[in-house]
Amino acid sequence: MNLNISILTGFLSTFIAQLIKVVVILVSERRFAWDRIASTGGMPSSHSAGVVACATSIGLIDGWGSTTFAVATALALVVMYDATGVRRAAGLHAEYLNEIAKELTHIFKQDGKEQKALKTLLGHTYLQVIAGMFQGVVVALAVHYLI
Repeated sequence: MNLNISILTGFLSTFIAQLIKVVVILVSERRFAWDRIASTGGMPSSHSAGVVACATSIGLIDGWGSTTFAVATALALVVMYDATGVRRAAGLHAEYLNEIAKELTHIFKQDGKEQKALKTLLGHTYLQVIAGMFQGVVVALAVHYLI
């Protein structure tokens, strides 16, 4: 069986980023939020960490001037742009809609039940994406040079 080290590096970096989110909440809010292990948003961006780790791994294996590295880098840039753009905007819209729904609760009740709030933690700030990017590079370098 031929193991693809670049994919494994991307998955490992994504998993580590998700674990970091749980630790960040534990330290900052003094609560254990195990549900964050499988959710979007927060510090650091696990999507950014995963795609950057994969791209870095490809660069280390195939070379920084290779076509595969170029494609991986383009994909990483699209993912990071989307995290700070479209997904972040969708999260902000959800916040506003939740506020409106709360104020107009009497309209949004169905069968006496209140509507479930929309998920607001969808995208990332620039800092969260940059942190994920750096984490991805570090994980890729660690995998390639330490393991």
